Amino acid sequence: MTRIFQALLALGLLFAGSARAEDAVPEQMPFDIPYGTPITLDHARAVADAARAEAEKHHWKLVIAVVDPSGTLVFFEKMDGAQTASVAIAEAKARASAGFRRPTKVFQEGIESGKLFFLAVPGVIGAEGGFPLMAEGKLIGAIGCSGATSVQDGVACKAGLDK
Repeated sequence: MTRIFQALLALGLLFAGSARAEDAVPEQMPFDIPYGTPITLDHARAVADAARAEAEKHHWKLVIAVVDPSGTLVFFEKMDGAQTASVAIAEAKARASAGFRRPTKVFQEGIESGKLFFLAVPGVIGAEGGFPLMAEGKLIGAIGCSGATSVQDGVACKAGLDK
């Protein structure tokens, strides 16, 4: 009985976000970012250092995760005093951003707009604070931050995007 209920719930959530006839169909595939050479450890460390510096400036205690395009952890840092639960969340934000080639805020906005089907997709985290890392127009990895509010996590992560 439980499996049937879960399947029906997932199906209902999927159809809750289905496109309507009046919705425009984009000509280009969104977030069609080509894959590049995976981020190096030194580069990942520089990205995380910039995010940490931004967090320290505001006295935010964050967890910072940097992954390669496949979602494999390359660099990880837990600032002193950061909440334990943020370890898994920062990694999930980075992996979701790399795997889906988009900022995690896109999922947050989809959930907030009522397109609840995002909740039924494995690997999605609907909170700001995960960003793809690009080099020469190609995806080389992603960063995820957690520990403050989603907006604060996003601000810290953005500081590392240009490194």
